[in-house]
Amino acid sequence: MKSSYELAMERLNQTAPAAKTTGAQKKQLAELDSTYAAKIAGREIALKDEAARFEAAGDFEKVEALQQQLFKERKSLQAELEEKKEKVRQS
Repeated sequence: MKSSYELAMERLNQTAPAAKTTGAQKKQLAELDSTYAAKIAGREIALKDEAARFEAAGDFEKVEALQQQLFKERKSLQAELEEKKEKVRQS
């Protein structure tokens, strides 16, 4: 007996089947993932080091501002990554 989730997924696949990705597309997607993971990690390290200096100095407003900046930059980079991955999938 199938669960409601399985039934829903079958209906979804009937109306809009999932696109198959080629080996080359998978390679491009993996490269994009690793590139953007490195970009995000680099920004996190830079901003966390800067935040640590401000925290040691007692300037907690700047620490909070840097945390918000990190959140925005991470969100922006992830959105950019998803756009590029979608272009690869469509090609």
